[in-house]
Parts: sequence; C-alpha cells; structure tokens
Amino acid sequence: MVVTTALSPPLRALERPWAPWLRGTPMLWEIARAVGGGPFHVIHPATFAENLAGFLDALAAENIPGVVYYGKKANKAGAWLRECTRPGTGVDVASVPELVHALGNGVRGEAIAVTGAAKSGGLLWLALRHHCLLAVDAADELERLADQARDLGTTAEVLLRVRPPTAPTSRFGFAPDDLTAAVGRCAELGATVALRGFSFHLDGYDPVARAELAAQLIELCRRARALGHPASKISIGGGIAVAYVTREDWRRFTAGKDDSWFHGGRNPQRTYPYHQTPAGAAMVTAILRHDVDGASLAARLREAGIELLLEPGRALVDGAGFSVFPVQGCKASGDHLVTTVAGLSMSLSEQWKGSEFLPDPILVRAGGPRDGDAPVRTAVAGSSCLEYDVLTWRAVELPARPRAGDLLVYPNTAGYQMDKNESCFHQLPLPPKVVVDGDRWHIDADHLIQEIP
Repeated sequence: MVVTTALSPPLRALERPWAPWLRGTPMLWEIARAVGGGPFHVIHPATFAENLAGFLDALAAENIPGVVYYGKKANKAGAWLRECTRPGTGVDVASVPELVHALGNGVRGEAIAVTGAAKSGGLLWLALRHHCLLAVDAADELERLADQARDLGTTAEVLLRVRPPTAPTSRFGFAPDDLTAAVGRCAELGATVALRGFSFHLDGYDPVARAELAAQLIELCRRARALGHPASKISIGGGIAVAYVTREDWRRFTAGKDDSWFHGGRNPQRTYPYHQTPAGAAMVTAILRHDVDGASLAARLREAGIELLLEPGRALVDGAGFSVFPVQGCKASGDHLVTTVAGLSMSLSEQWKGSEFLPDPILVRAGGPRDGDAPVRTAVAGSSCLEYDVLTWRAVELPARPRAGDLLVYPNTAGYQMDKNESCFHQLPLPPKVVVDGDRWHIDADHLIQEIP
C-alpha cells in the first residue's frame, strides 16, 4: 500500500455561525445519543431561508420578475420545503415522490416546476392535476402530455427545453430543427398546451455562458409570441456556484496537489471546484448584469417582459448542514493513521464518483481536549468490508488522535453529499436528518412515497 510522505495543506470549510456554535454545545452530544450511535446529518432551515432571500433580493435589485425553484434533488429533507412556500419561490421536482413530498409540505402545484427527461405517465398526470409547470424534453413527451391534458380537460403549462449549442450530442433537450417543429406542434395542439417559454441546463458554473444562452432564449420567446404563444418565461436551470473554502487555501491545494497526500496514492483526477467566485446570489447578479451585444441581460429581460426562472439546489443549501460520524477506532498505516467511523462513505456521496469531498473534517472530542494531545494525520474509512469504503483518502491533520466515542464532523454537506448515494449496505439504517431550530431539534420527516401506477 502506498503511504503519504508529504503534508497536504489544510482546506478549512467556510461555515455559517450556527455550525461551530452547535458543535460547541451539549446539544450535539444529545443528538448523538438519541440517534443510537450511528452517523447522522444536521440541517439548518434558517440558513436555507437566508440563501433563498439572497436569490430573491438579487432578482429584485435588477427589477426582474422571477421564481426561485429549489432543486429538490440536492437534498431529500422535508424541512427545506416549507421555506419554499413564500412569494416568488417554488420547488423543482423530477419524480412522483418528489412532487408528492412538495405538495404535502404546502407547496402549491402552480409553484412547482417538473423537469427531468423521460417523465413517467404518473408524473405527467399528477403534474397536470396540480397545474405544475412542465419542462418538456422531447417530441414524444409532448404528445403524451397533450393526450393526458386532453383526457383531463385541462391545459398543460410547458417550457420547451433547449439543447445548448455547446453540447450538440447531449441526450437532453431539443436540437434546433426539432425545437422549431415542437413550437409549431404546440400551436397545432391548441388549448391542450400553453407554451410559456423555454429552458436550458448547462454543465459548469460560468455566468457568462448562462447569460448569453439566456439572451438567445429571449429571442425564442419573441418568435414564439409572433406565432401566438404566451411565451414569457425562461429558465436557466441550476449550476449556481458554491465556495466551500477560501481562495488562498484552494490556490495552495491545487498548486501542489500530489499523490503522496492521499492514502494509497488515491489522488482524484477530478473534484468539485471547492472555491469559486462569483457564487450564490452574487453569481445571479453577475448573470443579470452581463453585457450581451450592448445591453445587460437584465435590461433585455425587462424590455421583452420576460420572467426569469432559476433552479438552484446546492447553492440554496450552502452552509445549511453538516454530517456527523462517530469514531470507532484508528490504526497506523505508514506515516499516517486510518480512522474508522460508524457508517459508510455512501453517506458522503462524492467518494462514490471516484472523487473526494475535500473540506477538512472536524474532530469533536468526547470530554474535550486531553493532556498530551498532539496533531496527527489521518485518512477516514467507513465500517464496511469494502477496501474502497473511504470517506477521506487525503491524510488530513487533526488536533489529536481520534478515539472511540469522539465525533468527526464533515462541514457543509447538505448539497448532494448527504443522501445522493446513501445505501442500507450491511443492513445499516440510513443516517437520520436532524433539524436544528435555535436550541431545539427534531428528526426530519423525509419519507419517500411510491410511484403512482
């Protein structure tokens, strides 16, 4: 086994004040005892609400009408959903369980956007019943949707998803000729379909690319209106950047990144860019202020009377949660330790994409610091029988050797990390999500509901 020979620079997470406060209170240990000794996730809806308000403020500052839809796939917790019942907000879903969960938490159907490709018949039916906005991805989906709308005696409110010019081989969205045909077909379908506008999703986190493609969608709306369509909305999807660590820490890390920093030499070739700017609401502002052929995108939206729709996921739960893994023991491995924790790396999903969740874990010691404590370097492994069940391959520095009963806290994990790849492997229960509200806490109700036949 290859062992580390050099010291990786720290990657301390940027955190909101509630998180270090909670780690320093008895409440964290109270929760740990109550959930029975396994891993758990802590979530903070008040931070979600702050992030959401920031997005709404960014739109308002540019005098742009719009809706911020929470991209529900980022985190399954129900606690976020009630924050999405405010004016100008909603939820972006892609399955019957997600749609039912949103409805069950008070989000009106008119405030729900249904995206994703190859929607099931049950999802189309339920979305039509609740007057959701549907992003249509293909011609056959448009026909199935129109058939169901006709049977129900209702009108399908649709956006047509555009295939980005930078991704001509993507399996998502309409290619240019197919898009023209779909706009014409919407006119032929009459009262069963109302073409409300267009949408796209871009990989990466470039505000310029989003602004320039959004400007093209404004022109698509103009052309659709000339054909009699009520096209007044464009959705630029998600992909709003998040900064997990400081610029300087990320610069040092990327400048010197080396195989020897990682247990077994497991140096991931690709990771999330853990520092980005602009991020969050500031990125929305950058998109709106970008100059497109002599006018800002915001000015173009205002002049055309177009409403801007956003579907952020990770950016809305930024700073709104962390994950806790009880320590079970540790052992030497060359010049560093391997600490084993209760639970699986599937509860820290980045690892299962051949990547690495890079912000440093934080050691919370049972009973506090002890005499003789000295810094150690350690990788962190899950408690399964799999060699690759590792939460942190990088040998990170902790202030003391972890002991059974201590806790390792992974900061800022609410965005995709907590539940994207969770599994009951070894018949271990999924870690619960614990909602913190001031000095109170409760278990989140994120029950899944089965697909309607």
